[in-house]
Amino acid sequence: MTNSDVFGTGSNGETVRRVVLTGGGLTAHVLTWGAIIQDLRLEGHDAPLVLGFDAMSDYLAHSPYFGATPGRNSNRIADGRFAIDGTTYKLECNEKGVTHLHGGSDGIARQNWDIVELGESHVVLRIVDRDGRAGYPGNCTITCTYSLGKSGVLSVVYESTTDKPTIANVCQHSYFILDDTGDTSRHEMQIAADRYLPTDARQIPAGGPRAVDGTPFDFRQMKSVVQQQDGEQVLYDHNFCLSDQRVVKREVAHVHSTASGVNLQVATTEPGLQYYAAFKLDVPVPGLGGRTYGPFAGLCLETQIWPDAINQSGFPDAVLRPGEVLRQETDYIFSKGVNA
Repeated sequence: MTNSDVFGTGSNGETVRRVVLTGGGLTAHVLTWGAIIQDLRLEGHDAPLVLGFDAMSDYLAHSPYFGATPGRNSNRIADGRFAIDGTTYKLECNEKGVTHLHGGSDGIARQNWDIVELGESHVVLRIVDRDGRAGYPGNCTITCTYSLGKSGVLSVVYESTTDKPTIANVCQHSYFILDDTGDTSRHEMQIAADRYLPTDARQIPAGGPRAVDGTPFDFRQMKSVVQQQDGEQVLYDHNFCLSDQRVVKREVAHVHSTASGVNLQVATTEPGLQYYAAFKLDVPVPGLGGRTYGPFAGLCLETQIWPDAINQSGFPDAVLRPGEVLRQETDYIFSKGVNA
């Protein structure tokens, strides 16, 4: 594997490899640990497009899921409980003792994946999330395919199968930044959603979808990611309801930096887009190239099913059954030039 090297050692002594992919004007560095996108560059734009670390030890000690693939169920599950076919399951409550977040403290974002296939512009990674880990039923096999296509396209495809009925929903958790200013204050964004999910104090959906009309959650037209409500900056960590179920891949979001001219367009099959403005970031060690990562240093656009869907009436179906293949596709498309 000429485009692969040893990046470091995982938490249990595993050898973590890094592969370098090139194509379509993009260069991506991918780690086997957590299927992480460690670095991503666009030809003609020197700065990294994602937040990350130069050392494996920093991922183990300080990473808030930088570039990772969380699961087997990303986002939050209320009280770490759900039921399938009359059987109730209890998951680890790894977030403040009250919610299950991103698959638990030892989820697939914090384990080493196997390289199944590697080429110049693509890599296929695989992991088996074992029956009973964190309380999940069934052995769930997940493959992740990253490929760089023409015209700045980073394609992400996840496929999941199981041997028992379970819940499955993974996502790409990169923190994007389209300039080198140190925060996203000069970014504008558009999201094709007319509803969003208000949340309670646990950040669990409360009261079902609500119209974005007349709220700071209305991004149907391009506008600054910095929005005010009652004199305070809005702290986004919310699901935008793109559709009620998975559909054919379509464009759902567009981000533009007025400082660099770099654009990011997002197309996905998924029914939800979790926009996290990274207001909680306060990383105590340097990031890529010695950069400092404080609040709003990047933004996450996590394409996935709606949070806590398994426990919420009328939300998209969250259950994966034996014999089914859950296929989740997202394209992150980068370009530089006039805001489209």
